[in-house]
Amino acid sequence: MYVEKLFLELLKFRSITPKDDGALNYIALELSDFEAIFIDKENVKNLILTKKFNENGEHLAFGGHVDVVPAGQGWDSEPFKPVKKDGFIYARGAQDMKSGLAAFLAAAKEAKFQGSRLSLIITSDEEGEARYGTLEALKYLAEKQMLPDYAIVAEPTCVHEFADTIKIGRRGSINATLKIKGKQGHVAYPEKCINPIHDFAPILSQLAGYEFDHCADFSPSKLIFTDIRGGMQVCNVTPNELTLMFNVRNSPQTKLQDVQDLVEKLCKGLDYELELRQSSKPFLTDKNSKIVQKLMQSIAKITSKTPELNTKGGTSDARFFAEFGVSVAEFGVCNDTIHAVNERVSLDEVQGLYEVFKDFIENF
Repeated sequence: MYVEKLFLELLKFRSITPKDDGALNYIALELSDFEAIFIDKENVKNLILTKKFNENGEHLAFGGHVDVVPAGQGWDSEPFKPVKKDGFIYARGAQDMKSGLAAFLAAAKEAKFQGSRLSLIITSDEEGEARYGTLEALKYLAEKQMLPDYAIVAEPTCVHEFADTIKIGRRGSINATLKIKGKQGHVAYPEKCINPIHDFAPILSQLAGYEFDHCADFSPSKLIFTDIRGGMQVCNVTPNELTLMFNVRNSPQTKLQDVQDLVEKLCKGLDYELELRQSSKPFLTDKNSKIVQKLMQSIAKITSKTPELNTKGGTSDARFFAEFGVSVAEFGVCNDTIHAVNERVSLDEVQGLYEVFKDFIENF
């Protein structure tokens, strides 16, 4: 099978974020009948493969990444030398996401597309900051007036078995640093101090786990504390400042201003500083959109399954497609070992994903 051969070759590249280790050049050579556009910025490499089929019709794209997280310790085999065992392939990136990458590359190479243009957008920086990855590729396409109409991002989406989940949206991410200012002093004379820990303690329980909204398509936008620190790690000095960090994975119903308003309300009277940053924006694709319905049809045809449509999980590069007005969905293999030691994927899943994508391209 070509898809298996391609997959095994991709797994050999030590493409730890933001390095591609030559993988993008290899891909461009494999799909030499597509025009290759390389976009490099700030040590991040991106590749757009694009091919025009007809004058009229729609522009379809697939998105993915060659980069992987570090392998870590404790593997049973060399993480960048794929091992076939009991129907599985073991290697870093097997699920996240060189399986999805191999599947849509093979499908694009072999399928007969009836639309106007087919493009493949691949980055080396999805697992990292993602500032100069897919976003830069889409900026380029926008400047050339070549943005796709629809896109699939082949992230591993399935939970219990292959074809059980399509993601049609993602929550955004709001990061915050909150500094409560005080006055350092001797613990024996608390009346001479302003202890920011004591001042903030009653507020902590009101902020921790606060849910901003409840909507049908998303989990609640909940405030989660991730770090608290202050003082000098001694028992006889009160701290001068308390610093807290938190995150809100937000649905479209909760805005950055909502978070700021809540903190201002609860911290009224305290001397504090709040820094807020929206690192990614939420999006939701209509369940009845062409991209979702056609993908469901191909999944049903190849697997006889009806996937669940949800928005669970963290962020992905699909958010960038949505920002540019591209109707986008995510579909890939199971995600039970992503980022883990001995990451693995079933060969049947890789073959099944390839067949779904090939049918999808030919019938879009």
